[in-house]
Amino acid sequence: MTQTSPGTRLQRVVILGGGFAGLYTALELEKALARRPNFEVTLVNRENFFLFTPMLHEVAASDLDVTHIVNPLRKLLRRVRFFEGEAEAVDLARRRVSVTHGSERHPHQLPYDHLVIALGSVTNFFDLPGLEERALTMKTLGDAIELRNRLIENLEAADFECSVGNREPLLTVVVAGGGFAGVETIAAINDFVREAIDFYPHLSEDLLRMVLVHPGPVILPELGEDLGAYAQRKLSARKVEIRVNTKVIGVSAHGVELSDGSRIPTNTLVWTAGTSGHPLLETLPCPKERGRLSVNEFLEVPEWPGVWALGDCALIPDSRTGTSYPPTAQHALREGTVLARNVLAAIRGRPKRPFIFSTIGQLAAIGRRTGVARILGVNFSGFFAWWLWRTIYLGKLPRFEKKLRVALDWALDLVFSKDLVQLNTAKSGQRVDMVNTVKAKTA
Repeated sequence: MTQTSPGTRLQRVVILGGGFAGLYTALELEKALARRPNFEVTLVNRENFFLFTPMLHEVAASDLDVTHIVNPLRKLLRRVRFFEGEAEAVDLARRRVSVTHGSERHPHQLPYDHLVIALGSVTNFFDLPGLEERALTMKTLGDAIELRNRLIENLEAADFECSVGNREPLLTVVVAGGGFAGVETIAAINDFVREAIDFYPHLSEDLLRMVLVHPGPVILPELGEDLGAYAQRKLSARKVEIRVNTKVIGVSAHGVELSDGSRIPTNTLVWTAGTSGHPLLETLPCPKERGRLSVNEFLEVPEWPGVWALGDCALIPDSRTGTSYPPTAQHALREGTVLARNVLAAIRGRPKRPFIFSTIGQLAAIGRRTGVARILGVNFSGFFAWWLWRTIYLGKLPRFEKKLRVALDWALDLVFSKDLVQLNTAKSGQRVDMVNTVKAKTA
């Protein structure tokens, strides 16, 4: 327990969520705790690590080792308390958060004076038939591992001679969503699978089919029409089939149904086409817009003193444009710094400062050492944009140890081919049971 002077009431700050927004709020408060430990900070997150999501597609494509884009929160935060668990409910009137942890979901009550909501977003499947049950997503480390396993599993299955005539769904991948996540995913796994095919003697590159489905007229609309068109040309030249002005309307065991009436036979659909607010937000009696908490320019939730929100789960007004700030990592980490300072100002009775930030730029890697970028209004493409992507994100990756490991991975990738290893997490006993089951069926 943090020590305070006699007569001083301990101020408790609880942060829900350990993504960019929550972590950078905690890191700024960590600095203040080193100077003046008159308050207590607790970060609640369902995983005990911070995931650097901009590099998630590189794990799926075997460019980076699984553990190199994650940082243990306990190594990042020495003074901030960490609670590995799930936020189940928030009682704003009583200023308490109900959390659970462990396999048995043991309950706890965390009282707070200041609550920071940084829960991010969840995947939105829009109630499309079969989508939630059959689609893969790209939001967590487990998602990236599952996608890589699926790609390798399909290659292994398709290489058997008994799969002749049934290879099309195994060797076809559909990615839905032409934003940053979808484009970077299809570009990375296209390179990965086309390189891997050389190690499968019964397969050839002409059997592969990679499809990107996008509802708009051009992919990467955030970067503008010119860079989007450039990305489309580059991906098309690498045999990626791009279906613009098209939506996924359903998924079945036979494949993916599209809005143009066609069906693509595949067992691998990666869904990156929609997000929605965290379910916990719906239980809060706070103003919301488009599923996100409405906050003021100081990142405070109106009518609820001591409650703050930021990141993907908050709608933060931009007074200069009359719109709201986009839910991106570069905004979230800066929101975290400003919010932490405003919490400290509130505790100390000092003026708060509004959040004001201009987007520096946006970048996307599109495979084979090429990229697209818009930095301070200037467009870049090709190798230089790819180099910028790697340089900037490597600089943002927390901790020198992880920067070094990622840099080494990238250097080794120039020399060696990508790993084709499935990371199977089944226990040995489970594998024995599976073998016995197969033996019983064939006996």
